[in-house]
Formats: sequence, C-alpha cells, structure tokens
Amino acid sequence: DAGASTPAGFASGSVRATLRVEGAVAFAAAAALYAQAGLSWPLFALLFLAPDLAMLGYWIGARAGAVAYNVAHTYALALPLALAGLLTGEPAVLAVALIWVAHIGFDRALGYGLKYPSAFGDTHLGRVGRR
Repeated sequence: DAGASTPAGFASGSVRATLRVEGAVAFAAAAALYAQAGLSWPLFALLFLAPDLAMLGYWIGARAGAVAYNVAHTYALALPLALAGLLTGEPAVLAVALIWVAHIGFDRALGYGLKYPSAFGDTHLGRVGRR
C-alpha cells in the first residue's frame, strides 16, 4: 500500500484514505451527539478551532510545537473528558469534549495528522502544505 515516493512513517494509499474516513466519522458522530444533547451551537462555533492554539508551541521550536499540537489533537484526552461530562452530568464539560472530538475528526478528514518534530507539514497522514 505504501507508494515508492512515500517516506517511512507517513500513511498512504488506502490506509491514508481509511484514516481520513475515520476522522470524518468522528466529526459526524461528535456533531450528532452534540445536537442530540441540545448543546449551544454558538459555543461550538466559538471553540471549534481552539485546539489549533496549540500551534503556538511552534514559536518555541519544532519539537515543542509538535508535542503541543499532538497533545491537543489526540482522542486520548478528548474522549475521557467526554466520558467525564457524561458521568458527572456536566453539560459544559460534555460540550467542550464533543467540540474537541469534532475538531480532531475534521482535521483528520482534511488530511491533517499528528505532527512529527521534523517540520509542521510532516504528519502521520503524509505531508501537508507546500512540498
């Protein structure tokens, strides 16, 4: 499945396509759950791009930027937060978590993956930006 021009560590072909579809499904599921819970759409719009503030870590350097971006773009933190919101009945916690999951899914569907410290455009889903 890996193409001859695809560097090691970058998804390609049907694997990349599957990961992007998975992101789209995560976005759609989070948005549907958000709607079902009757949460605030203005809040959704306000916070949707908030995880991208982690890109400010790139001002420190590529390694710090990649770590900050990856922490803000992993389901490993967003999903437990969603569970906490459900279990505690705290709608604000659930709203933030679902917005966060939606953002991550949207990014992945567009092909923006977790970052390698080599460069901002080097992601697990391949290179993004100018080549």
